[in-house]
Amino acid sequence: MYPPFDPYDHGLLDVGDHNRVYWETCGNPEGKPALVVHGGPGSGASPFWRRYFDPARYRVVLVDQRNCGRSTPDAAAPDVDLRNNTTQQLIADFEQLRRHLEIDRWLLLGASWGATLGLAYAEQHPEVISEIVLFSVTNTSRREVDWITREMGRIFPEEWAQFRDGVPESERDGNLALAYSKLLHDPDPGVRDRAARNWAAWEETHVRTHPDWTPDPRWEDPVVRLRIARLVTHYWGHAAWLEVDALIRNAGRLAGTPGVLIHGRLDISSPVEVAWRMAQAWPGAVLHLVEQEGHGASGARTADLVVSALDRFANA
Repeated sequence: MYPPFDPYDHGLLDVGDHNRVYWETCGNPEGKPALVVHGGPGSGASPFWRRYFDPARYRVVLVDQRNCGRSTPDAAAPDVDLRNNTTQQLIADFEQLRRHLEIDRWLLLGASWGATLGLAYAEQHPEVISEIVLFSVTNTSRREVDWITREMGRIFPEEWAQFRDGVPESERDGNLALAYSKLLHDPDPGVRDRAARNWAAWEETHVRTHPDWTPDPRWEDPVVRLRIARLVTHYWGHAAWLEVDALIRNAGRLAGTPGVLIHGRLDISSPVEVAWRMAQAWPGAVLHLVEQEGHGASGARTADLVVSALDRFANA
């Protein structure tokens, strides 16, 4: 990865619905435009994303999606209303920002939830996307959410039982993400914090399946923990407001758009099948399966493949 470098410009874009979205631009102002689509939902665009790009050749745009990071209002605020935070509204925010920055076309880099959102955006606006690089590929389908919140209990039965028992008994056979979302918005701060801790413990459990796994320090911050848990359950509880298999069905719209998909073989929380199906449906996409690596950006081989793909596209 490239050495750290700082933004040369930043701002808060008023996207309506009383939301202001934080953005920053880094690298070369005359370079190839690229948009970073962070994961979570709710993780925010951390500085490590910049280091995938050659700062001499890219104009990198980082965005904190609605209600997270430096965007306002904060999803962790006691009275926050997330009804105006959906996949379609995030896509509209990207388009508004693209026009604000006077960018005609840009490359997309995304991971995990960012892969879902990046694909949804690219399939809706293929004319503004030059290339796509995704790792830890997800579609946030109902099947994937059920896998993470229920079927993963077959691999971690004790931990899952504790996770399930964190919601009222009457809701344990239903949509666990929505059940947790309700607790995370409870008027009692103690109820909210307990639910956020339980959610964080389960998230840490189902991603720890590869040798390079280390605990995510963000979960130690109660504000960040609540912010991410609220946004994840909000999106997972509604399967990202996407129709069943919509991203697979619409992958043909990306024909002619070069794509690189990178996925860890040991990513059990987001099974390889999702990335494989997308590669089969997307004409021209190349899939790299990385042995001995799992979910996220911790693997050295995954980082190498991301940087290599971006270097290759830099002059395209």
